[in-house]
Amino acid sequence: MLIISQFFVAMSEVLDIALELYKWIVIASALISFVNPDPHNPNVKFLRNATEPVFRLIKRYIPTVIYNVDFAPFIVILIIIFLQRFLVPIIYNFGISLR
Repeated sequence: MLIISQFFVAMSEVLDIALELYKWIVIASALISFVNPDPHNPNVKFLRNATEPVFRLIKRYIPTVIYNVDFAPFIVILIIIFLQRFLVPIIYNFGISLR
């Protein structure tokens, strides 16, 4: 049982790190959208490829453009924070309870 417990604890920590990293990718993508970046730049391509599928999913269900400002990155960041505060502790506590 200790191995399964450690697996869930480690999985919660890795998920928390991945969500934090993706949150910073979303922030960088939102900031880069304020300027006119070179679309052929590899960093810009990475940011767009990493965030646009999630933004499109949010835009499909929620109207995100208000007064010519796209709030999709803000909504994604709120979802990430919710997952970090709700899902990660549940997985962690489940792993601890298996000990």
